[in-house]
Amino acid sequence: MDLLPIGSFARQSGLTVKALRHYDAQGLLRPARVDPVTRHRWYAPGQLDRARRIRRLRGLDLPLAEIRAVLAAPDGGRERLIAYRRDAQARLARDQRILHGLVHLLEGDADMTENGTATAAPPERQLAVDLFNLVWTLLEQAGRSVEDDDRMLHAAHASRYHWGQVGGAEQVAIGEWQCARVYSVLGRAEPALHHARRCLAVTTTADVPDWLVASAHEGLARAYAVAGDREAAVREQAAARDALERVADPEDRQVVEDDLASIPL
Repeated sequence: MDLLPIGSFARQSGLTVKALRHYDAQGLLRPARVDPVTRHRWYAPGQLDRARRIRRLRGLDLPLAEIRAVLAAPDGGRERLIAYRRDAQARLARDQRILHGLVHLLEGDADMTENGTATAAPPERQLAVDLFNLVWTLLEQAGRSVEDDDRMLHAAHASRYHWGQVGGAEQVAIGEWQCARVYSVLGRAEPALHHARRCLAVTTTADVPDWLVASAHEGLARAYAVAGDREAAVREQAAARDALERVADPEDRQVVEDDLASIPL
């Protein structure tokens, strides 16, 4: 069998020579042969698939220990990758919450008076806010359990209910958008589509900020992506970008653009 020197193997696998030496030291990708005198490493062509898979997993920021477990798993690492995806979604939700929070902070906190002192929200409105924030906390929680998913889902619906009692069209639309996001994260396409459509319906029949119209299309695009309807998802994504053209505030645009960029198309 013809063996490949480390330089040639590096070029064909897309890994660097330095990375190959490191993976050898870590026991992740051993050479097929090491010259006992020169210590030159040689690899078998059949090792290219493993090397390329390692490169792809490292490109997704998987730690080496997790890559080792994925490669050794009998199911090809599917279950571990699903768990890693959930953690990545949690990190993404945290970043999106921070972006949304920064936008509102830069525009002025709606819960502050003109002299900077906090105002007391009515009890039901505060409950809607607290439940809304709880959903974001759970969305960004790594390693959520099934019970956590249920709690997140019920909190989203409860928040939407209370917004329906004390909020206006904007709050109702945001509540529907959040329900759609939760169902999309959980991979449940039918209810995700339902709530995304409800959000869009509110934004098209009421006077709401332009960024919320764009977000409504973004939520629908995400739900279609979960449903596997790529054509519809791309169409709604384009509608969201078209709506963004009417959004004057650059921070508002950036938040929605980041949401659009995270849709798995």
